[in-house]
Amino acid sequence: MRFELTTDQRDFMTSLDRLIAAADPIAVNRAWGEGDTAPGLALWKQLAAIGVPSLLEDASPVELVAAFEVLGRHVVPGPWIESAAFLATALSGTARAAVIAGAVATVAVPLALDADVADVVYRAPEWGADGRSDAPTGASGLKIRASVDPSRRLFEVEAAETVGLSDLDRARDLASLAAAAELLGAGERVLSDAVEYVKQRTQFGRQIGSYQAIKHQLADVRIALDFARPLIHGAAVDPSPRAVSAAKVQAGEAARLAARVGLQVHGAIGYTAEYDLSRWLLRIRALDSAWGSRSAHRSRLLALLTAPEHP
Repeated sequence: MRFELTTDQRDFMTSLDRLIAAADPIAVNRAWGEGDTAPGLALWKQLAAIGVPSLLEDASPVELVAAFEVLGRHVVPGPWIESAAFLATALSGTARAAVIAGAVATVAVPLALDADVADVVYRAPEWGADGRSDAPTGASGLKIRASVDPSRRLFEVEAAETVGLSDLDRARDLASLAAAAELLGAGERVLSDAVEYVKQRTQFGRQIGSYQAIKHQLADVRIALDFARPLIHGAAVDPSPRAVSAAKVQAGEAARLAARVGLQVHGAIGYTAEYDLSRWLLRIRALDSAWGSRSAHRSRLLALLTAPEHP
């Protein structure tokens, strides 16, 4: 089967890309990591106004992954996966209506992303945990924890009022799928920036992009990302556990390869926090283990594929 995004879906991605680019997302990302969340919350309102939190209500997982690829391309901060994917699926009634209307919501699994700016904080079982848990609508005693990505601020929270979550398996799968799409977008941006950089940087009187070794590494990244995209789109069409885990594993592999090659071709400057490349390198590292690490998803794939009658 050959799957391609429709013209409307591509136009949606283009419009979303332009809106985010106009907001100077790198500056928004840096400010968010430094504790100035005002620009990020202003961007949140803009994205909520065009319906990003309600994609699972008004559209489908295909539009969801299309949006998250763009969010990853611009390293947009905020608990978007938690709100637009997980909670938009796990909640019901007025609580769900608030999330899809644009409330800033997050979930502790067990740490809560950006809990200090969230209107509501929920709690859910960790990836791979059995059973169900209650969810606090509000949290106290916030304690920040170290994060590899400064723009993904993690907090310990203490529960308050509780509201039940439902359909957790599907909610976690859609969150994993959104993370895979964001990894794809981040990987694409790193590759694009790396290609531009090797055209400009010279060594021994030649552009470094003219060397075969550099070309081969960049080509490997292109192939890895091209293998990840159909898996993500296929899982969006049919978000079965097997399809979602395969997409998350491949997206993580491809994005990590993009990050490694991007850092190598940039050289020492790529290590500096002042250089924009670091925004994507840190986001990729963080998302690779978010909503199920590659190891966790491989284990689930193995269990599904070796079951007497795997789906």
